[in-house]
Amino acid sequence: MKITYEGKEYEVEKGTTVGDAFKSQIENHKLKEIIAARLNNTIVSLKTPITEDGEIEFFNRQDKDGRIIYIRGLLFLMSKAFSEVYPEALLTVNYQLSNAMFGEIDNMEVTDEVIEKVKAKMQEIIDKDLPITKVMMTQEEAEEFYKKEATIKGRLQTNIDKEWVSLYYCEDYYNYFFGTMPVSTGFAKIYDLVKYRDGFLVKYPSLAEPDILQPNADTSLKLVSAMDEYDEINKLMRINTVYRLNKKIKEPNGEKELILFSEALHEKKIAEIAQKIKDHGNVKMVLIAGPSSSGKTTFAGKLGMSLRVNGIKPVTLSVDNYFVERKDNPKDEHGNYDFECIEALDLDLFNSQLVDLLNGKEVKLPTFNFTTGEKEYRGNTLKLKEDEILIVEGIHCMNDRLTSQIPRENKFKVYISDLTVLNVDYYNRISTTDTRLIRRIVRDYNFRNYTAEHTLKTWYSVNRGEQKNIFPYQEEADVMFNSSIVYELAVLKKYAMPLLEEIPQTSREYSEARRLIALLKYFETMNSDLIPNNSLLREFIGGSIFEH
Repeated sequence: MKITYEGKEYEVEKGTTVGDAFKSQIENHKLKEIIAARLNNTIVSLKTPITEDGEIEFFNRQDKDGRIIYIRGLLFLMSKAFSEVYPEALLTVNYQLSNAMFGEIDNMEVTDEVIEKVKAKMQEIIDKDLPITKVMMTQEEAEEFYKKEATIKGRLQTNIDKEWVSLYYCEDYYNYFFGTMPVSTGFAKIYDLVKYRDGFLVKYPSLAEPDILQPNADTSLKLVSAMDEYDEINKLMRINTVYRLNKKIKEPNGEKELILFSEALHEKKIAEIAQKIKDHGNVKMVLIAGPSSSGKTTFAGKLGMSLRVNGIKPVTLSVDNYFVERKDNPKDEHGNYDFECIEALDLDLFNSQLVDLLNGKEVKLPTFNFTTGEKEYRGNTLKLKEDEILIVEGIHCMNDRLTSQIPRENKFKVYISDLTVLNVDYYNRISTTDTRLIRRIVRDYNFRNYTAEHTLKTWYSVNRGEQKNIFPYQEEADVMFNSSIVYELAVLKKYAMPLLEEIPQTSREYSEARRLIALLKYFETMNSDLIPNNSLLREFIGGSIFEH
């Protein structure tokens, strides 16, 4: 086989593994601790046999895909260590908290002693650098295996249209993990296992600082509370895994019950937020912020209606009309205009008009001309009445710099995000970021005429802006609204899959597309006809009553 690596062509014996064929290159790579490779834009293990010509590159945990593999490997190590020290423990990996995974044990108390013993066993496994092997079975072989072993590990694989079922083995321990795994246990150089609340955290480095662990600061209390609430609701519904969701979808009236329950839950939470705003008594403006594809437009519309029911009339003010003149707009490190930084906004004008509005004065509203890069005044004015409050939505709304001249007691901040708590199974979680990305792929195609490839290309930049401008301020919120819908990926599947399948293997985005396709295949396809036109999900699939 002819394989190109860093511009040079190498001849490789067909069937040789990636790791063996490029052993010296991996050992001498400028990046240390290579964890996997991209072969013809497909993420592969270092144990993958080379069977065709192509191009290869290597990466470690500093790469987005490498970090995913690193985290997956840590969870495998943690679960193996628990199985050896406390084999009776019923383990669940619940959700991500910053640079850590939060897990619980359903049938035993998590104490400092428990964590110390498991962590010691993890380190022992790491020090031995044991091989991690992927074992492939046909569907028939898998059925026999599960009957014999009486295990739920990876059983979901046998319920979908997959030719092969896979499990990862290390010594006599096995488990199913979704995606590529490190080739041996010695990969784990930086990690920690710590007790947290009633469970534990598996900690790992961030992409920005891949060689250190962040302090174990408890800074996400509101986020934890929001995720805990939905986690408990899903458990009460007995729909905390994809297997159970699929089972519910296939029941008579199952789809209808899922939709009605989810809509009722959203309506209840929005009504509670509206009541809090009313009870606050001195709110003059409601500020709404959240990452991309959180459903801010629909949420703002629903909250507005709920406020009206409480006798409060919302008036929307668009931050997008308050950009500085283009010539004054800051630039990023590449010399491009940075429209997402807070300095791109005319904060002085925005605050002076907010003060005037809240003092009962009439203001002349600007309209930003994105073609000329200048603000224009077209005769639009605004004056707030006694029963009216401002609704402002934007990426900087949690940052007090945006509204620095307005007293805190006059502001009510709402943070909204799709905080996914549904898991593939007890060990494999569904990333909140992945759910938002799939939402965005569908919305971009339906309303902006963008291909899935375009959305994937720009997603890194979107995430980088969120990390800088949104996530650091989320705990400033007075309330958090979780816009996740337990069945949404079952609906989005039929919209997203064809778009992702169009991405050719020659595209850099091919590997990401295949990863998302593999995830969506686990879901039963759910009919969208029953979803009401005021549902938050309609913002992405179309037919929303809140569409402008």
